Amino acid sequence: MAEEKNLDEELKEKTEETTVEEADTDTSDDTEEVTDTADEVAEEAAEEETKKTKKDKKDEQIEELTDKVKRQMAEFENFRKRSEKEKTQMYEIGAKSTLEKMLPVVDNFERGLAGTEDSDDAFVQGMQMIYKQLMTSLEEVGVTPIEAVGKEFDPEFHNAVMHVEDENFGDNEVVEELQKGYMYRESVLRHSMVKVAN
Repeated sequence: MAEEKNLDEELKEKTEETTVEEADTDTSDDTEEVTDTADEVAEEAAEEETKKTKKDKKDEQIEELTDKVKRQMAEFENFRKRSEKEKTQMYEIGAKSTLEKMLPVVDNFERGLAGTEDSDDAFVQGMQMIYKQLMTSLEEVGVTPIEAVGKEFDPEFHNAVMHVEDENFGDNEVVEELQKGYMYRESVLRHSMVKVAN
């Protein structure tokens, strides 16, 4: 019996040792699995970080290039507008210069036709028609005469060359127009040369 007890005890001890060894083996396997899983997770995280960094660099490059393109498009649009404005201004300057050279011709027509309004002479009538045609053409391109007589003197439109003391007229009133002034669209082509009262 004592032998049976010893055998039972030995068997129990061996079973316990085996169980402890199996438990140790299971624990070490679990630890290895956890370690392997942690390593895999760390590798995946590192790969994702690398991908994000690559994506971030690509995104940064895309944003940078998009910004450059937008800026260049804006610069081009500004250049186009500026060029258009300069072109218009050049046209205006050229047209104004040409029209200024035509004004003495208009003045000579008016002097030549002065006092011949009621003439039956065919030549005079022909000259009057040419003058009317010239004035119509000038009006079509934007040239209009400046109204002066009876208006208050305005240095923006009138050039005073004479001053007269007369009680019949108001203060700073234009009495006589010595040379007609003209506007080209919104700007003064030539100031009216006038005589101002009081």
